[in-house]
Amino acid sequence: MLLNEKTKTGILYIIATPLGNEQDLSPRARDILENVPLILAEDTKRAGINFSRWHLKAPKFISFNDHNEENKLDYVLELLTSGQNIALISDAGMPILSDPGYLIVRACREKEIKVSVIPGPCAPVTALAGSGIAPQPFTFFGFLPRKANDIEKTIAPFAKLSVSLIFFERKDRLQETLSFLYTLLGDREVCIARELTKEYEEYINFSLSNIPNIQSLLGEITVIIGPPTTLQQTNKEEVLALIKKEKELGGTTKNIAKRVQSQCYGWTTSEIYALATRD
Repeated sequence: MLLNEKTKTGILYIIATPLGNEQDLSPRARDILENVPLILAEDTKRAGINFSRWHLKAPKFISFNDHNEENKLDYVLELLTSGQNIALISDAGMPILSDPGYLIVRACREKEIKVSVIPGPCAPVTALAGSGIAPQPFTFFGFLPRKANDIEKTIAPFAKLSVSLIFFERKDRLQETLSFLYTLLGDREVCIARELTKEYEEYINFSLSNIPNIQSLLGEITVIIGPPTTLQQTNKEEVLALIKKEKELGGTTKNIAKRVQSQCYGWTTSEIYALATRD
């Protein structure tokens, strides 16, 4: 592998790796992984296991993840500047999208260090392609926040847009998350894609208004929620009536807004709060 002829620096390779099926490792990715002297890996132990599965000789791995990326930037840049080629991989799929790497790529661009992306497996794109849900436009969120209030803040700006929404979710939170999103988005198509490219790969399609029992699902999960087919929103008069009813039951305006939000759809808590404070 040659150096960057323009600057005589090394090259940072961003390499997509299999989601599960080892045959999805491209010949170009395999060639670089076999010859690059250093690999930045999200999890060095898992990287070693993967290299064994891919029948590759393990080179030197350096841990490079969300917890240490910023601290290791200068060291990695120094190696690249000195002329060493480096590859970056995540645990599976395309790095950067929901994994570490953004900071080092940005720093390389600023210092004119060549970045070369070796495309390949990508969980959100794979899930969307197999879901049967409208593919474009779409928005990918990575993992949603843990708290309902933070989920609302994340999703609310997209609630009235005609876009498909893609995110990862942990199996133990999936049922609760989808039930909450129904109150926020109204009825929409949903597809759960699990264990992508693996032996037990499965696509499960349903609607937010009719969520099956999915608490026993196993494996890694990607969720696709389709765009609204019509404007899904409780009309304003009904919301005002609910506000009046909840005010009679007492509580702070914030709590009233939360209670009303759980009884309607297409309205955020902050929007309901604004209505509740107009009196």
